[in-house]
Amino acid sequence: MLLSSTWQSYYNDKLIEGYSLITLQAYQIQANLLIKHFGDIEIDQITTDGLKQYLAKVGPTLKPASLGHRIRFIKSFFRWVHEEGIIQRNPTSKLKEPKSGTRIPKFLTEKEIEHLREACQTAKEHALIEFMYSSGCRIGEIVLINRSDINWSNNSVIVRGKGDKEREVYFNVRSEIWLNRYLNERKDKDTALFVTDRAPHRLSIAQTRYIIKNVSLRSEFNKEISPHQLRHSYATHLMDNGAPLEVIQSLLGHEKSETTRIYAELSGKQRHEHYSKFF
Repeated sequence: MLLSSTWQSYYNDKLIEGYSLITLQAYQIQANLLIKHFGDIEIDQITTDGLKQYLAKVGPTLKPASLGHRIRFIKSFFRWVHEEGIIQRNPTSKLKEPKSGTRIPKFLTEKEIEHLREACQTAKEHALIEFMYSSGCRIGEIVLINRSDINWSNNSVIVRGKGDKEREVYFNVRSEIWLNRYLNERKDKDTALFVTDRAPHRLSIAQTRYIIKNVSLRSEFNKEISPHQLRHSYATHLMDNGAPLEVIQSLLGHEKSETTRIYAELSGKQRHEHYSKFF
């Protein structure tokens, strides 16, 4: 079976399993790189040594996290191919991910959040910044939200996260005010919560990133931030205000507590309080 045909079967299978389109798009990029390196050869011709040579070639150009992501895809792909009986031996069984240190997520201080608010020039910018910060949503979750998804009685919304899993998130009064102002000034009938200004239609992830980038560059701290930094800021400020880890884990939609635990290490406010108390 050709590598391209095998990939398409894997893609279809994971789509049926409920993998998000964003995840599958990332996998598609990795699959294209694999096909570009090996050519569209028979899948059983790919060996462990061949994969190691491929990874050794691209490894120096990638950060450990990016290389790790590539290896995880390859291992997932060939494990599926082996389990489906397409190949007799799994060539990735002995592949190991690179060691990498713990990465501390970048977040904004409460003062920087205020500067970001001041830099907003339109109701849409205000609504987007406030909603992203106060809900802690991933950018991929926000672009899928429809106006009808909002529960105004308790300022909540059901979002679809990784693995197409649903969870309820909440937004604050400031976000509610700006969302209402933004929605009230819109004249279009598009169902999406956030839309483009011209020929209104649902904002894409790239367009949303562009808005966040422009607002951050206009702000007093004048540095480009990523949408995910607003999510990190949300989690860090929850931790600083004493929210239990399991609550933050649930609000963020993390499957593993270890993913959330990084915010306990990140919380400088709590570390300082403990230092003052015990030293």
